[in-house]
Amino acid sequence: MAESKDRYKYFRIESRELLEGLSQGMLELEKGSPGKDLIGRILRLAHTLKGAARVVQQPEIADLSHAIEDIFAPYRDQMDAVSPEQVNQALGMLDTIAARVASLDLPATAATGESPPQMVEEFFETVRVEIAETDKLLDGISEAAVQLTALRREAGFIERTRQLAGSLRECLALREGAGGNATGWMAAVKARTLAEELCSHLEHLERNVTARSNQVAAEFAQVRDAANRLRLLPAKTVFASLERAARDAARTLRKEVLFESFGGEIRLDTHVLAALRDALLHVVRNAVAHGTETPAQRTATGKPAQGRIELRVERRSQRVAFICRDDGRGIDVEAVRRVAVRRNLTSVSDAASLKMEEVVRIIMKGGVSTAERVDEVSGRGIGLDVVRETAVRLKGEVTIRSEPGRGTLVEICVPVMLSSLAALEVDAAGAIVAVPLDAVREIKLVADREIACSATKESMVYNGKVIPFLNLAAVLRRELVVDRKRHFWTAVVLEASNGTAAIGVERLIGVSNIIVKPLPALAVAEPVVLGASLDVEGNPQLVLDPKELIAAAGKEIARANNPSSAQRSVILVVDDSLTTRMLEQNILESAGYEVDLATSGEEGLAKARQRQYNLFLVDVEMPGIDGFEFVSRTQSDAVLRTVPSVLVTSRDAPEDRRRGEQMGARGYIVKGEFDQGHLLRKICELTG
Repeated sequence: MAESKDRYKYFRIESRELLEGLSQGMLELEKGSPGKDLIGRILRLAHTLKGAARVVQQPEIADLSHAIEDIFAPYRDQMDAVSPEQVNQALGMLDTIAARVASLDLPATAATGESPPQMVEEFFETVRVEIAETDKLLDGISEAAVQLTALRREAGFIERTRQLAGSLRECLALREGAGGNATGWMAAVKARTLAEELCSHLEHLERNVTARSNQVAAEFAQVRDAANRLRLLPAKTVFASLERAARDAARTLRKEVLFESFGGEIRLDTHVLAALRDALLHVVRNAVAHGTETPAQRTATGKPAQGRIELRVERRSQRVAFICRDDGRGIDVEAVRRVAVRRNLTSVSDAASLKMEEVVRIIMKGGVSTAERVDEVSGRGIGLDVVRETAVRLKGEVTIRSEPGRGTLVEICVPVMLSSLAALEVDAAGAIVAVPLDAVREIKLVADREIACSATKESMVYNGKVIPFLNLAAVLRRELVVDRKRHFWTAVVLEASNGTAAIGVERLIGVSNIIVKPLPALAVAEPVVLGASLDVEGNPQLVLDPKELIAAAGKEIARANNPSSAQRSVILVVDDSLTTRMLEQNILESAGYEVDLATSGEEGLAKARQRQYNLFLVDVEMPGIDGFEFVSRTQSDAVLRTVPSVLVTSRDAPEDRRRGEQMGARGYIVKGEFDQGHLLRKICELTG
């Protein structure tokens, strides 16, 4: 029964992605793109394809992948361009591989033309969930939750209406008691009866809306959690391919290896696990090729003839650690020293004093291999390069420890999910931002006198050590509105791989689970910004990167004493698009402007009449009052006509530009031609 299942299903998916990447890389080479980084990427993809082909016993594909490595490996550290003939040869090999992959079809159907029963059973037992569809589900849930929040606010208006109806009823009762003519008295009685009925209906409506909105909110929370779990797979999903890789590598090198795995029930993001699988394949193969000795060598040193490779998965708060440990010979420090000297990575004199930590840093750079010859398993120094790049891409960390004669440990620690995390929300001079909770070590109330100030940085004492202190509002460019004459700070102590630092904030908001979304491509944010999320009312809030915050706290900066009374230009952004509002707000606040937001033309006009603004930045296409009408109304207002307006729109027709000028707009920016510099120059020109 098992033999009829499609054993190549996931190999086809993976190989097609790898072939696409290889083809694109080779075409870029042919166009004359810079070669060094591109060559490294091609080698990593070919190396991964070769390993995957070995796992599913496709030697022809593996041999062709190996041949592609042979073509490009000499150019890894050379400035010479790959010849067109070599690119053509490699592309021909890709075509052959693609044809071979395409021939790995599903099991043949029965003579009747119907699918075999076991295949039907397999298809019904396993449903492939597209991550893009899951993401759409999560986005829809987020938007629906925003609308639900608005609905719950409406319940407050119902309560107020009920109170007004009650007041009306009381007034009518007083009028009824005052007497008068019969007709008036009868009208008062009837009106009071209607008011009582209205109160009854409103009370019933308020009770039901409140109860049902609370129930829907609870259901949304469950659906959101369930949708997030759809993205999670158990770690054991990759154990079989890793064990097979260890077995095949050992047989190729005539070694004996026992592969053991633990912690397979721990679940993590599909994207994370897929990327880690490729990295772990290289770690496991390295453990066999470079770590494990031959049976004769192990027996001679008193070890069992069979080597042991252990893969253990551990949950650490919001992160997962994959720990691969072998009991082999350990990193050959002398061999790395020789290779480092040969590749001009260090001098002969310095090589002699290289310690294990420095040796690890050298081999993590990629292109360094201690193998005596290049074979199907190792020899090009690509494996750890893949591991390092994977960890960086997943915002994780790699740790390598080795003890001569006793083995090597490689640990890759990554977030459970790339998109969802527990976060601490804080207020920094009015800006509500989130920090991943797993980086928070402690929250302290620190007196201002405990903050030591130098000409270039601030610091405080934490657990007997001096650590950098950073005013978060200053990093977010909101220091102009900060009262520096405070008596106490709320200090959030953060810890990451690059150290420890304290971040000063106004107050703590609370802890919540958030969905992190990348910023729009055009948004230029500070390095400390990891992404953005939506709060319960649908407003965007920044999510900050703990490592970058710690790095910023440790930098020496020229401190300026900006008076809190300094005036900043205030800009009103009117746009019904969340993405555009967030983009424009980020750009303007980074440039030092104060920003107010409006989601419609009607809301924009109301805000414009409540506060003095220096400029209106308005979208054209909005329901209700559009951008053209907004500009027309402000220009016809005796007070608002002095405030310049800039239209931001996707419309690029000459007649639209002319209409904007006729309405009185002082600037017209097309989203498809958006240029941050041009926008800021225009605003600076109009605001003085």
